[in-house]
Amino acid sequence: MVRCMEALPEVGHESKLRLLDAALAVIRARGYAAATIDRICHKAEVTKGSFFHHFKSKDDLALAAVAYWGTMTDSFFAAAPYRRLGDPFDRLIGYVDFRASILNGDLYEYTCLLGTLVQETYDTHPEIRVGCDVGMSNHIAELTKDVESAKALYAPTADWSAESVGYFIQSVLQGGFIFAKAKQSPVVVREDLAHLKRYLGTLFGKTIETQERTKHGHLES
Repeated sequence: MVRCMEALPEVGHESKLRLLDAALAVIRARGYAAATIDRICHKAEVTKGSFFHHFKSKDDLALAAVAYWGTMTDSFFAAAPYRRLGDPFDRLIGYVDFRASILNGDLYEYTCLLGTLVQETYDTHPEIRVGCDVGMSNHIAELTKDVESAKALYAPTADWSAESVGYFIQSVLQGGFIFAKAKQSPVVVREDLAHLKRYLGTLFGKTIETQERTKHGHLES
């Protein structure tokens, strides 16, 4: 994911940006408890003095990293090809396809910082939990706009809410990421996203032709 200094005027200093990038990488790869200040500084190639110049504590850095992640991902998805599609249902399917297309590299490179962080901190760090909740909810709110538009066009009398579908889409992704970590592979996530496309088709009365099993192979038992 490409970072953008112009999109982050509050960062203001290269060493702070390096610390934020390092925090994203270390937390996503190792979890919050293992993301020590020393490890983050080593990854960022800055001194602890530089760390404490920018952040009061590791928790303070985590909150800044959550906001930084939100700004980056907002820009990343706003520029994705599916956003240019005219039909809201096509945009939803395009979003799912786009998520499948970026399941590349190491696990930490395609799993979600917020999902990783909130699972570990939900009971012990309430401010971080709230930050993660806000970030995930904001992303779902963007998805919900397309669900609402598609519902108005293709399923206006359906008794489900657009917001609930937005949460379901993200639940599929976050659950898939957990299995990706357990199995050290994105195969389950790809299969989950293929099923998600079929499910969205049933909600909106569309037929989804999927060939993921032939493209990506069957799940291994």
